[in-house]
Amino acid sequence: MPDLEVTSQLVIPAGELHERFSRSSGPGGQGVNTTDSRVELSFDVARSPAVPPWLRDRLLARLSSRLVDGVLTVVASEHRAQLANRATARDRLASLLRAAAEPPPPARRPTKPTRGSRERRLAAKRRRGETKRGRRAGPDD
Repeated sequence: MPDLEVTSQLVIPAGELHERFSRSSGPGGQGVNTTDSRVELSFDVARSPAVPPWLRDRLLARLSSRLVDGVLTVVASEHRAQLANRATARDRLASLLRAAAEPPPPARRPTKPTRGSRERRLAAKRRRGETKRGRRAGPDD
């Protein structure tokens, strides 16, 4: 199994990925009962030497809901063949890590509404009030 390239700065050696196989509940007919085509791919984010320290903190924070003792696990069982499920699990793990490794978006600069937009909003409120006032029943009705 080759190394998993997540980004240009993060390449996970194949030795740090742990695969476990079990029987799948997906397609395959009677073959499902006899073949171990389901794949669980695990990667220890917290203790991996392949992850730079500055990136480890970001990954741990963003993946905290998916980690169990610092280990990220993905499961693939949608294909009949174990090899296809292995490739799917690797793709899934790489995309999860890639999304978590992205830098945070730039902070939004707060802005105030323009004078024109405030006036338009108030004018629309006045028009709406006039419409509602026109629907009221007068004292002589």
